[in-house]
Amino acid sequence: MSYGLAVRDGDRPIDNRQAGSTYDEHYLESDGVVVPPAPRIMAYVQALVARYPDDERSVVWASPPVLDGASGPIVYLLMSYGKAEEVSEYAAALAREHGLICFDPQGECLRS
Repeated sequence: MSYGLAVRDGDRPIDNRQAGSTYDEHYLESDGVVVPPAPRIMAYVQALVARYPDDERSVVWASPPVLDGASGPIVYLLMSYGKAEEVSEYAAALAREHGLICFDPQGECLRS
């Protein structure tokens, strides 16, 4: 079982509904097409895996390497459910530090 978060670069949505719509639009638009991660997303992922490495021994990430979940201005983080609370709190705080938006698709809410 796993838990996901979406972290993206861009303007902050006004509410959870707009955040969900933006997430859905990006998901539908990507249609499996992967583009290189935006610089701020790249820096964010590098900082995140410095704390929680994404090697083959990782018990944190459900689908390493984390950078494989990045495309353009967004990265989708898929973490193991057992580590989700700890890692998602750190991931959301780190997103704020990097000026990024963190959205929880399961709860359909922004993580601040």
